[in-house]
Amino acid sequence: MIERKWAGKIPAKHHIVMRDDAGNLLHEECLTRNAFDGPYTLMYHQNEPHRHSAWRVSERGWRLPVDEEEATAAPLRRRHFKSFEIPEDDNTPLNCRVPLLHNRDVIAHVLRPTRSDDVYFANADADDVYYIHSGGGVLRSVVGDLAFGARDYVIVPRGIKHRFELNDEAQYWVCFEVLNEVFIPKQWRTATGQLRMDAPYCHRDFRAPEFQGPVDEGIRSFVVKSNNRFSEYDMPDSPLDVVGWDGSVYPVAFHILDFQARAGLVHLPPDWHGTFAFKGGIICSFVPRIVDFHPEAIPCPYPHESVHCDEFLFYAEGNFVSRRGMRSGSISFHPKGIMHGPHPGAYEASIGHKRTDELAVMMDTFEALAATDMAIGIEDDQYHGSWTP
Repeated sequence: MIERKWAGKIPAKHHIVMRDDAGNLLHEECLTRNAFDGPYTLMYHQNEPHRHSAWRVSERGWRLPVDEEEATAAPLRRRHFKSFEIPEDDNTPLNCRVPLLHNRDVIAHVLRPTRSDDVYFANADADDVYYIHSGGGVLRSVVGDLAFGARDYVIVPRGIKHRFELNDEAQYWVCFEVLNEVFIPKQWRTATGQLRMDAPYCHRDFRAPEFQGPVDEGIRSFVVKSNNRFSEYDMPDSPLDVVGWDGSVYPVAFHILDFQARAGLVHLPPDWHGTFAFKGGIICSFVPRIVDFHPEAIPCPYPHESVHCDEFLFYAEGNFVSRRGMRSGSISFHPKGIMHGPHPGAYEASIGHKRTDELAVMMDTFEALAATDMAIGIEDDQYHGSWTP
């Protein structure tokens, strides 16, 4: 999704005969986006990748509990969800997502898995954007192994077969399940799709999987999520029996501190921190940086009404100058229609500050977000009133 890659052995042309050293015909798999009009990847398997020996409705995966009264009748309010109260789950990444906020474009989850995935998974509904707050491991996929760790974004394109192999650290992830597609914001791309020289990152910052060649871990189960349903298949062969691939659809990792933050004479709007975008929203990275350098600048964000956007903000690390009562793992949710801004005293107290050490991940969406039952269970009910002196 960043640029074309290739690895292993591939034929000279698409859709022509390719055989292994023993003369056996290899099977081409074509993973396409936007029907056949978008980016694609071709993989060459030792065995037929579409054979299934059994299939069934899967008990694995996650569900989206929706409170209709919450979505339609509850009064709008500024909200604080304490995701740090979500306990570690003796389960795998596939099975332990906790969905908190959602609309037709995206679902925001928190995960605290303790065990590696024991099946392969492909999300046919969404591109998954993970922010690894803590933990790490290896994303194993049909196109290779991608090591990841704390402060990494990991993007898994829809349809890519994969599983997470966890290390021994405590895992704490945020996931944006993007129900259309993730892309680099247009302001950072040239007309040909290359990252601009003034973009806040470059192609070198994005890590691609390291191809391992054919891999057989003995795992024969494969789960697909499509139309919010989970189906499970047994396969006679390893789906990771790929001898080579090329294309533009593959997982990538990006370390949040590789985002080159901008500073201005006065306060810059969040678009300058835009890292990933999707139809209906944007994901921004707030990283330690120098702040505004006008002699009379007010570095703290001004009170504002962004009347077309809901705002989700995951507080990761550092000193959050504009808010009190926030800690690592706090999620603030400010819906459109209600003015929000710094807590009393923070606006004036920020004058004279030269830099900030905050680390946070924000998502703005045009369509309103609704909270799930799980989010309501970890809500700080006093947050909306905390602006009262």
